[in-house]
Amino acid sequence: MNATAQQLSSQVTPGVDQAAFQKLFDQRFDERMAQIKADHIPSMSIISTKGTLDMAYPPFILAATAAALGWDVSVFFTFYGLTLLKKELDLEISPLGNPAMPMKMPVGPEWLQNMDIKIPNLVMAGVPGFEKMATGMMKKSLNNKGVASIEELRSLCLEADVKLVACQMTVDLFNMNQEEFIPEISGWIGAASFLPTAQKSDVTLFV
Repeated sequence: MNATAQQLSSQVTPGVDQAAFQKLFDQRFDERMAQIKADHIPSMSIISTKGTLDMAYPPFILAATAAALGWDVSVFFTFYGLTLLKKELDLEISPLGNPAMPMKMPVGPEWLQNMDIKIPNLVMAGVPGFEKMATGMMKKSLNNKGVASIEELRSLCLEADVKLVACQMTVDLFNMNQEEFIPEISGWIGAASFLPTAQKSDVTLFV
């Protein structure tokens, strides 16, 4: 018997079966908790900090998926992640220093496309235009697999009422202009304003 039930039980009119009272209390309590759980809308907060092509996908995919499930989703774009909210996107990747990124050929026979091409950092750093080439290969691979573009995923998030929040400190730090960004941004705030939202969320992710 929990403390609340004990207190109520001590106030029960003499002659009332306390065991029956406790059973009724537990039943009503369980029903109320089940109703609260059923009425609860899951929430998720994502902090997006990176502005490369490969790292733009996780926050938008997670946000769009959660929103499709009926979750309340907020994404806070800060530092380099803020570039993902610009009207014009020109995202690139950098395999340099990222050994987990496989270099896949988007064209050619299947055996070649399935091969992980190991390229030394010295080559990636020393070959002019290597990042442009790697970005082109990544975009071609994404297109071949039917993966939505970042612009499409961002639009899906907006259609699903995902709140895309911009970090005002980053705007000031890098002398950015709000006119460069999409008009659907739900707010220009700082970390202190976003943290209470993240604190109350069921799921909080840092990307």
